[in-house]
Amino acid sequence: MALEKENVKKFFRGFWFLLWKDNSIKGWIFSIVFLFLFIKFIFFPVLNLVTGTSLPLAIVESCSMYHKGGIFSDFDSWFQNHEEKYTEKNITQEEFLEFPVKKGFNKGDILFIVRARPEKIKAGDVIIFSADQRNPIIHRVVEIKEINGNRVFSTIGDNNNGQLPFEKNIREDQLIGKAVIKLVPYAGWIKLVFYDWQKPQLERGFCEEN
Repeated sequence: MALEKENVKKFFRGFWFLLWKDNSIKGWIFSIVFLFLFIKFIFFPVLNLVTGTSLPLAIVESCSMYHKGGIFSDFDSWFQNHEEKYTEKNITQEEFLEFPVKKGFNKGDILFIVRARPEKIKAGDVIIFSADQRNPIIHRVVEIKEINGNRVFSTIGDNNNGQLPFEKNIREDQLIGKAVIKLVPYAGWIKLVFYDWQKPQLERGFCEEN
């Protein structure tokens, strides 16, 4: 028994050294493989369970929710430029100020996502939904209707001039999650930089206000 305990201790000492202290190529390769396996098979499954959604972290891949200046944007000036589309939905500037992430987010931001419970979603929430597009859409709810006992949502991008056809009637089964906070600004560019160049010219690079 004592020998088995000593062998276990020896194994974990060697494992710890290889993971964190070995600066050789072997040590670096081992650390990278271990972190990849940990993130894929432990971290994300646990996060999925805790948040209740299959997409607990989302990278913003477009400029549809961009506000010029980001967190330093002039909200009054921004709202004046976009007021008409919200007035059509009976949303005032004062009401918008109470919305979550009222200053939008930028391309490359990483968002923290939780389960979107249809009965708890309200106007102003930012939801993620599937819409037969290449990637899920992340837009703000501007209208909620009830059809045959089910809630139907209508969204719009803060930086878009109007609604896209596929976001006028979003069913409950299309919901993926709800954005809670901007977790890490711009960090998603580590991934985006590898394929952003494949997009149409007008969709590439950093954001500008429409």
